[in-house]
Amino acid sequence: MTAQQTDRTGAPTTVGRESDRFTISVEGREVGFAEFSESAGRRSFFHTVVDRRFQGRGLATILVAHALEATRADGLRIVAPCWMVAEYIEKSGAYADLVDPA
Repeated sequence: MTAQQTDRTGAPTTVGRESDRFTISVEGREVGFAEFSESAGRRSFFHTVVDRRFQGRGLATILVAHALEATRADGLRIVAPCWMVAEYIEKSGAYADLVDPA
């Protein structure tokens, strides 16, 4: 899975997926990630980070949105001990039907 869009500054971003995390890159440079584990039909997001130098550009929002959409597409439930993921779910309301308690 690779998805592209621009951040708040107009810089191109790419969201990629690895076996245990989603990554976000700006102009080819990895600047953040959302780590997860999977078990029993659930994807648990436990840590999300964006490089300080790139904060305020909406990168965490782009990253988490793509990660949650991929989780829905994969048919998995969401567990969000990571505050950033939990906050995104609460604000958007778009994934509340998939959330299991942490």
